Amino acid sequence: QVQLRESGGGLVQAGGSLRVSCAASGRTFSDLTMGWFRQALGKEREFVGLISAIDGSIRYADSAKGRCTITRDNTRNTAYLQMNSPNPEDRAVYYCAAGRGLVVQSTTSEQFDIWGRGTQVTVSS
Repeated sequence: QVQLRESGGGLVQAGGSLRVSCAASGRTFSDLTMGWFRQALGKEREFVGLISAIDGSIRYADSAKGRCTITRDNTRNTAYLQMNSPNPEDRAVYYCAAGRGLVVQSTTSEQFDIWGRGTQVTVSS
């Protein structure tokens, strides 16, 4: 059973940068499409982006385009979400998620069946 653990959240200054990591246990990481979602207080969970295991394609939500970069290191069983110039509206719990056989169009949380516990990101103005 694959388990995911996020790290790297915390308090970041607006206009700075942050990187959240998602470490996966198990030996099938390279087969997993890795997604990033976030949930702000009182709001629904929303898609941030994903990196497909099938062909390495990357997709971003419109809110993430130009500010976020998603990468993965299959040798370290880790996926990364880099965010540049965060603003207070980016405050949320950030989750990584994984699923097998997911294509780059898989942007809904229901399509991912493995989830981390999330990491809080707070952006100070």
